[in-house]
Amino acid sequence: MRLETRNISFGYGRRRILSDVSLLIEGGHIASLIGRNGAGKTTLIRIIMGFLSPDGGSVLVDGKDAIMMKAEDRAKAIAYIPQYSSMVYRYTVLDSVLMGRAPHIGLFGHPGKDDMDKAAEALAMLGIEDLADRHCDELSGGERQLMMIARALAQDAGILILDEPTSSLDYPNQLLVMETISRLREKGYSILFSTHNPEHALMVSDKVIMLGMDGKAVSRNPEELLDGCELSSLYGRKLCISRIETGKGERIVCVPE
Repeated sequence: MRLETRNISFGYGRRRILSDVSLLIEGGHIASLIGRNGAGKTTLIRIIMGFLSPDGGSVLVDGKDAIMMKAEDRAKAIAYIPQYSSMVYRYTVLDSVLMGRAPHIGLFGHPGKDDMDKAAEALAMLGIEDLADRHCDELSGGERQLMMIARALAQDAGILILDEPTSSLDYPNQLLVMETISRLREKGYSILFSTHNPEHALMVSDKVIMLGMDGKAVSRNPEELLDGCELSSLYGRKLCISRIETGKGERIVCVPE
């Protein structure tokens, strides 16, 4: 599936948050959103999800106006993984993943065999099928984030939107989530995620979208950012970017000068 925004603008009163922001993500590609606090990363995601209405511009899914889509149809096309989800009730992991089937089941329906199969398939895809009967409040941060991704996969949408998916996770779980996102690209998903860590953006993205404090967006391939100049300008801090060889291939590291 293809996700596109055209000239999205948004503001609170006289303060412009986003100004003519356009992006395009094709199936099987990953785009990352980076920028300083207040640059509008979460605002743009909320507009794409339909939680906020833009002052101008459009959101398109396979060329169709997403703003005009019914909520059920939008949910079948776009799955959202928030940066944090509190567990109000003591659901099992399987129950939580099955919630992703809601657009297909209906308001008063019950999960059928196809829904159970989709949930089991999502758990297996992420390698967490052994957690199915565990309660959500017994999970580690990384396990909970993988559960949320599994719920999005069970939703059977072609577009995945992740708002700071590594927020509050320790380093091993950050890597686990980023590796998972990279694997999902191979399944043909169109993926957009926001992050405060430029290393994560450079690690897995096909396209890096930099949101400036002026509300404008600049799209670059990761290779174009390796000299550090544009990233240094974006963050207002001199950054050094290097490639290093590891036992599993090349990694990109980003450190302040």
